[in-house]
Amino acid sequence: MTAHAFGVDIGGSGVKGAPVDVSTGELVGERVRIPTPQPATPRAVAKVVGQIIEQVAERTGDDAIENLAEMPVGITVPAIVSHGVTRSAANIDKKWIDAPAEEIFADVLGRPVTILNDADAAGYAEVYYGAAQGESGLVIVTTLGTGIGSALVYHGQLIPNIELGHLEIDGFDAEKRAAASVRTKEDLSWKAYTKRLQRFYSKVEFLFSPDLFVVGGGISRHSDKFLPQLDLRARIVPAQLFNQAGIVGAARFAHDAPAG
Repeated sequence: MTAHAFGVDIGGSGVKGAPVDVSTGELVGERVRIPTPQPATPRAVAKVVGQIIEQVAERTGDDAIENLAEMPVGITVPAIVSHGVTRSAANIDKKWIDAPAEEIFADVLGRPVTILNDADAAGYAEVYYGAAQGESGLVIVTTLGTGIGSALVYHGQLIPNIELGHLEIDGFDAEKRAAASVRTKEDLSWKAYTKRLQRFYSKVEFLFSPDLFVVGGGISRHSDKFLPQLDLRARIVPAQLFNQAGIVGAARFAHDAPAG
């Protein structure tokens, strides 16, 4: 029987969710998006997740997928997550800080859930279905966007909550020098921006010696402008899953999570 799990990606402007075939990483039902509620407290967002699951069931048909009510649910959040507790909050309400998020979501949804950091979910998806599929050793996935997200996966095992965007480079957090948003804000040429990326990736490579870098975020669609110019020992390639990475990674992570 095909295994399915439900993935949800919580962002600052929208909450997206869909069921996923975890054997292929493909969405198997309609993807539903609902605007992030304001204020975006854990309980308010959990209610929106419940609405997404209900809408998917209505539009797709519960029997057409599997028993939707029994699917494991994985949820990404823009926060550090430790044993189901969110320890930070980026672009969501500050009530997420030190909130027992897994307990809150389980209470609202009436089922167990698995919560993980959004960059970790994207990294997990790329390892199982994307640019790092079949790669052994240490893979570092970075997302270049408003900031710099990061995920470390070693032989398929996620090492959670690695905040490489906050490494100090030239006296600044790396993301304040090399995030995609900085290139736009400072109107940097690709050549100037690539120099900043070189500083960032060289430092990460020295610290972790990865076998592969995967670069995600919207800017990765223009990877030919900067990736070939980077001088690294490790291979560095663009991500493949783009906007679906969070949903797919969350679903796979929930499927892999030990029961109980």
